[in-house]
Amino acid sequence: MSEFLLRPARPDEVDAVGALTVAGYDADAYLTLPDGSFDHVYGDWLADGAARAREGMLMVAVESEAARGPASPPGDGDVLLGTVTWCPPGSSLREVSTRDDQGEFRTLSVAPEARGRRVGSALVDWCISEARTTDLAEILLSTLPEMKPAHRLYESRGFVRRPELDWSPFPDVVLWGFSLAL
Repeated sequence: MSEFLLRPARPDEVDAVGALTVAGYDADAYLTLPDGSFDHVYGDWLADGAARAREGMLMVAVESEAARGPASPPGDGDVLLGTVTWCPPGSSLREVSTRDDQGEFRTLSVAPEARGRRVGSALVDWCISEARTTDLAEILLSTLPEMKPAHRLYESRGFVRRPELDWSPFPDVVLWGFSLAL
């Protein structure tokens, strides 16, 4: 198993990062509406990696060409494994953070073929480290109630469920709030 590294997405990768985000959400049916159709509104928003890179910090986990070894085709470049959008104070992408000592992350997604490699864990750990490095007091996030694997990951890192942060961006959509005091 190759190692991977975390870094900001490059400008030439933002479309691929958007596609990876959609693929990760779609693999778990998080973009399937109650009538069985695809949620194009949220899917299109997730696909817009360029906007997330402008308004927050679009982080990626990549497997580098060097890490894949001599068997990989030369010039193949980095392979995107996962992504998260970090929303520091001042980011327009923040949904539940209201104070300057709070950070938030969104759109954590791991490529279906990269699951089981601790990519999501590494991205969450990066967010926690970034919050500590910038002296934030708390990290907040919103998640769908059905995102049970994500809830387990967040809870394993010390996040707690905060029902008072629950909110509804659209009719029939409820998001659960979680927080981590630092």
